[in-house]
Amino acid sequence: MAALDLFGRRWSLRILWELREGPLGFRPLQKRCDDMSSSVMRQRLTELLDAQVIQQLPDSRYELTPLGEGARDALNPLARWAERWAATIDPQGPDHTDDQSAGRVPHPDTVGDGAPERGSAY
Repeated sequence: MAALDLFGRRWSLRILWELREGPLGFRPLQKRCDDMSSSVMRQRLTELLDAQVIQQLPDSRYELTPLGEGARDALNPLARWAERWAATIDPQGPDHTDDQSAGRVPHPDTVGDGAPERGSAY
């Protein structure tokens, strides 16, 4: 349950995703995370550091630890399922809408910013 709580926090999985190919500094990571606010970024990085899923290098960049790499590997089947799900929802491909051209598949219960609609069970 602790892992679900950690990874269920907004932006936590995104940070792991962006670090999957190697270390990134704060600003490049923030850019890859759609310019999330600095305060939220710091909070998520602190939580992931405390959980020993990421580490900060001497040059201030962040990278996955062996535990983080294990989490990434464990999430790979979910990423493959998400690709199949996206293709099922929109067989026309990523050029179909603005959300999809940015690599996002909107959930039917979300509004334009990806937040759940008021009253949604999502």
